[in-house]
Amino acid sequence: MGMIVMGRALFVGRFQPLHRGHEYAIEYMLDREDEIIIAIGSAQENYTPTNPLTCGERIEIIWTYLQRRKLLDRCIICSVPDINNNFLWPRHVIALTPKFDIVYSGNPLVLLLFKTMGVPTHKITEIKKDEYSGTVIRNKILRGEKWRHLVPDETIPILDRLNFENRIRMLGGIYRIFHHEKR
Repeated sequence: MGMIVMGRALFVGRFQPLHRGHEYAIEYMLDREDEIIIAIGSAQENYTPTNPLTCGERIEIIWTYLQRRKLLDRCIICSVPDINNNFLWPRHVIALTPKFDIVYSGNPLVLLLFKTMGVPTHKITEIKKDEYSGTVIRNKILRGEKWRHLVPDETIPILDRLNFENRIRMLGGIYRIFHHEKR
């Protein structure tokens, strides 16, 4: 009987914040691969309505989640700042991450860009995309709706310590005022 060969997968996300969709993707990949690289995209972005958390905060949230789930020995966290050039982006990612064998993503563009380079890819079918989304979570906060059930329990104490809800509300107000005055 042949041995099942597993490898190291790459998973890129913004994690603004880490949510149950990311949790599902991480579990899905770890069922199929020995290790995963969790690459934090748009690493240079922070304190904006779409990227409210800093890269360091996102690393801490992901690290704590993995530690509490006893998954740290199978995961590597790294950061990837944007370069705003889709053709060059996969090469940029490869230069900033440890070696990997396959890219997992629910994002068709990410899959296309790596496929074009000859890198093996695997599409993750996203679950509850209309619920498990950073955009949905941030919008729920702005509307005063319940959102905590959409993120892993392990992340709540850190998000509370970072005053995540208030930061979202303040950034929403600042950017509304800023964009209104610019017109």
